[in-house]
Amino acid sequence: MDIRIKAIHFETAEKLENFINKKVERLARHFVNITAVDVTLKVVKPETALNKQAIIKVTVPQQEDVVADKTADSFEEAVDLCLEAIERQLERNKARK
Repeated sequence: MDIRIKAIHFETAEKLENFINKKVERLARHFVNITAVDVTLKVVKPETALNKQAIIKVTVPQQEDVVADKTADSFEEAVDLCLEAIERQLERNKARK
């Protein structure tokens, strides 16, 4: 599985990257078909609360890409919210088969 983290207009801390990798690997344990995960992080309107945006796109062969876009107070919270949404979408897709 390929995990790509892209930060727009800022540098990510190693601690944040480790957090994201750990969370995404946990997701991959439940859904072994995942081939790639793209995580995009950006700050929207830096002077406001709820300004950290995470967009996560999960690629699974023979399925449409699963995407979640969440905004929160911290990148960790936004990533958690995205992964929860992706997990629900993957469960739904699994149930359809």
